This record gives sequence, C-alpha cells and structure tokens, in this order.
Amino acid sequence: MSRSPRDIIIRPLMTEKSMGQKEELNTVTFQVRCDANKIEVRSAVETIFNVKVVDVRTASFQGKLKRMGRHQGRRPDWKKAIVKLAPGHKIELVEGA
Repeated sequence: MSRSPRDIIIRPLMTEKSMGQKEELNTVTFQVRCDANKIEVRSAVETIFNVKVVDVRTASFQGKLKRMGRHQGRRPDWKKAIVKLAPGHKIELVEGA
C-alpha cells in the first residue's frame, strides 16, 4: 500500500522551540500520520519540499483526556517527526508572522 506524500505529512508544527531549532540546527518539525515510519517521512519531505534530508526522529503522543461538564472525551493520538536537513537546504514555511 503506497500513500502519497501529502497523506503522510499532516501539518508543520510551529512552536517557539521548533522555530529555534529551525534557525540553529536546520531542523523542521511536522505532525505526521501515526502509522508512518521514518523512511516514509523522509521520502515525503524530500518529494514535497525538494530538499535533502539527513536525519529523521519521531515521537508518538497519546491524546489527553478532556472533560466537558460531566462528560469525558479524549483527544486523538498523534505523532511528531523532527527532520534534519542537509547543509545548504532550507524550507520556508512562514516567515515574519
């Protein structure tokens, strides 16, 4: 079963920490599908953004429990991928927001 690269990468994560890592370490952080592996993430980033990827690190998170009055629900589980780019390569997501 092959998936398109746009199905694997859900959205970029733009937090204060990830923006600092983008400037200092040339890494970009994405939210990816929970069942995607590092090889799929690497090929998806290289295909979509036309860059060279050096390293991919992933972390899985369980959704938090949330309450609305007496009803209890759960946020969905999600996965984060931290992608290190080769020197000289860059991804421009949002600049000067």
